[in-house]
Amino acid sequence: MKIDGKVALVTGASRGIGKAIAIALADAGVKVAVNYLSRSDAADTVVQHIAEAGGEAIAVQADVRDLEQVRAMAEQVSSELGPIDILINNAGIIQDKLLVFMKEEEWSDVVDTSLKGSYHCIKVVGRKMMSPKYGRIINISSDAGVLGDMMRANYASAKAGLLGLTKTAAREFAASGITVNAVVPGVVETEMISEMKDAKREKLLASIPAGRFGEPEEVARVVLFLVSESANYMTGQCVRVDGGMAM
Repeated sequence: MKIDGKVALVTGASRGIGKAIAIALADAGVKVAVNYLSRSDAADTVVQHIAEAGGEAIAVQADVRDLEQVRAMAEQVSSELGPIDILINNAGIIQDKLLVFMKEEEWSDVVDTSLKGSYHCIKVVGRKMMSPKYGRIINISSDAGVLGDMMRANYASAKAGLLGLTKTAAREFAASGITVNAVVPGVVETEMISEMKDAKREKLLASIPAGRFGEPEEVARVVLFLVSESANYMTGQCVRVDGGMAM
């Protein structure tokens, strides 16, 4: 699937699902801005991988929780690659703890990164998409936002909020030719679950009809479809990629 000539900003793209999305977009002919918060080495590795494959990418540092940093990031991307056509809100963190013992900053850090950060990016980048009347916005949610998740009230709340944000933004931007959709992964083999205890892994596997965890590239391929011309008439949708976990 080729999407030549477009420019994409992928937040939290130095590893995991974000990395897979950045690479898939670049393979499709998109110029990609690889956003990161602190892992500059990892972001540079993604950029190098894309360059070696014949693509074009840059690394851009910004904390999406900070609106002014998001504004500066958008200006940098537009200056170096061109106007942003595709926005992938993927940045997210986890800080696991039972709800009653969760500190307020642990709640805020997680919710602000996934939900507030996505709001900031849509506010800044979405507005710039309105004039050319073209844009693709994808929010990366999670089955945790659909089913809930033990010790992750902050994460589940943020990911559930992304579903409401997706549908509202889709309604508001539809007249401007901008589609807004969410991709809802289940359990995917990333660094986030690499240290999961065997007992929990077995329990999760038993809840997945497909009998396995997903791969980041499988999520990336769905994103690629949603930002392509094939999905022109899809907006406000929440597409699950979870092996049947939440059906």
